[in-house]
Amino acid sequence: MVISKPRHWKAIALVSSAVLVAGIAPQALAGENAPKGATASNVAPADAPAGYYDAAEGKTGDELKTALSGIISEQEVLSYSDVWDALKQTDEDPADSSSVVLFYSGESSSKDNNGGDQGNWNREHVWAKSHGDFGTSPGPGTDIHHLRPTDVQVNSIRGNKDFDNGGEPVEGAPGNSTDNDSWEADDEVKGDVARMIFYMATRYEGTDSHPDLELNDQVENGSAPLHGKLSVLKEWHEADPPSDFEKNRNDVIFDIQKNRNPFIDNPEWVGEIF
Repeated sequence: MVISKPRHWKAIALVSSAVLVAGIAPQALAGENAPKGATASNVAPADAPAGYYDAAEGKTGDELKTALSGIISEQEVLSYSDVWDALKQTDEDPADSSSVVLFYSGESSSKDNNGGDQGNWNREHVWAKSHGDFGTSPGPGTDIHHLRPTDVQVNSIRGNKDFDNGGEPVEGAPGNSTDNDSWEADDEVKGDVARMIFYMATRYEGTDSHPDLELNDQVENGSAPLHGKLSVLKEWHEADPPSDFEKNRNDVIFDIQKNRNPFIDNPEWVGEIF
């Protein structure tokens, strides 16, 4: 069962993974538009561990991208079945620990409602898995930095479309739009989308067995290891800076997968690389 909730869920700060390790019960920071049931706390998301980005200091452009790729490539690789349980942690609803917040729609759905039927939530690859043809294989196909719990129908409508502005409203995901070749995310998650795509293009550089994922300023990229539209994604990144929800998600992923999204920790690096 999917339960609707206020659209401004990104304004809520979740408890960081560091607090979970310390044994403190999870609580959400409740803002003016927090979902009903969210409770106040003075706990904020954690920063990257000291020294984590030392190898990137003083670098710009391609050198910075290469350094960051080396840093974030040190990770634990999950199986596709592991992703179910991981998403139940990374996208937990701050107002209800038994539910997850669905990507794009912002609705809340029971953690036990995962599956492949209408009304269920499943695993959305924000970098469409056909772009590079990596499917659900360990690595880019199971990297939870770009995998999100999403309503099955909404996931199907998005398909493998590139990101761009424009289109018609999406049923089941108010604020999102789509046409034949692109998807425009809701304003609340535009920056999240952009930073996940920037992460993928930095993490997967073709230096291992995985495809070299790159960005371009086009749509309809098909099975090529390309994703667009770069100019639009940069606009989204600027318009929608990292929220505490997104920062906390980065912390939880670091606890599970042992690597971070550098563009959440250091948004300015987007302009220096892309």
